[in-house]
Amino acid sequence: MKYAAADRRHRRMPHRFWWLLIGLIVILVGGAILARHLYYVQLQPVSRDQQTQIFTVQSGNSVKDVAENLQKAHLIRSAWALELYAHSKELNDQIKAGTYALSPSQGTAAIMRTLTKGEVATKLVTILPGRRIDQVRADLINSGFKPDAVDSALKPDQYADLPVLAFKPATVNTLEGLLWPDSFQKDPSTDPSVIVRESLTEMGQHLTSNVQAAFAREGLNTYQGLILSSMVEQEVGSGKQNEQTQVAQVFLSRLKTNSTLGSDVTARYGAIAAGKAPSLTYDSPYNTLIHTGLPPTPISTISTDSLYAATHPASTNWLYFVTGDNGTTYFSATLQDHQAQTQQYCHKLCSE
Repeated sequence: MKYAAADRRHRRMPHRFWWLLIGLIVILVGGAILARHLYYVQLQPVSRDQQTQIFTVQSGNSVKDVAENLQKAHLIRSAWALELYAHSKELNDQIKAGTYALSPSQGTAAIMRTLTKGEVATKLVTILPGRRIDQVRADLINSGFKPDAVDSALKPDQYADLPVLAFKPATVNTLEGLLWPDSFQKDPSTDPSVIVRESLTEMGQHLTSNVQAAFAREGLNTYQGLILSSMVEQEVGSGKQNEQTQVAQVFLSRLKTNSTLGSDVTARYGAIAAGKAPSLTYDSPYNTLIHTGLPPTPISTISTDSLYAATHPASTNWLYFVTGDNGTTYFSATLQDHQAQTQQYCHKLCSE
């Protein structure tokens, strides 16, 4: 009997051991989950500030050097997270020396994509729809052009011989909204002004006499038509032509009644152009939540779809619209219906 009791005591010890082991596993798993969450948080953008700044990767810089410099420039949250990301994606030897235009709103993954783009003798330079002029500038720099050369190429005066420049008011000193989005060939000897000139030439080809006449029927000159097109481009993405034509109609209807256009995208643009974080309350000439009429310039590049919408507005009685969190745009004829749709469909987007 004495030996049996001793055996029972020995049999109980493994039971406690397994509980300790389970507890240790829980702690380890919980720690791993917490560490993984912290890692992904550190990969997120530093802020919503979309202003770009020049960042240079020197020849011979290691991933550690680049990561620390990016953190010091407040372009990423964490140097160690970038190093870990680069190691996990096998990008340690892929970062290219050069000058880049980066913003705190990109996040670590997007910044690494920019820094690891392959350098080839000839490649395409793409101007995308819906890009502000400062974003086009960043794209050109990130395509390998020198910042000073890009700044020079974006000055309007040197393109006075192009028909599209005749539509720009003399008081406007920017190419915002005048560049046609497309891909252009670049080789090591190409000056960025060549790309800009080709893009401006294409825009002139799209602003046909029929397009100009369509704008005129709505009481707009061609430059105002481009402003409207850019607003439509920003409010509703490409591929939703039915929604875009209705958005164009809402803006035109409000213009004709001298109502504020109430466009969040123009308000945010005005803040960004002034070097501020995107804001609906910043008072600028672009804030159509406050001021009546169109903003003074386009707010981005346009596209075939948004140009079509601005020249073929829908025939409806809508005066309001809101884009829901699901990406669908909802239209209404009364403020009461608009407020109800906003409350029902727009929670995350409308709180930004």
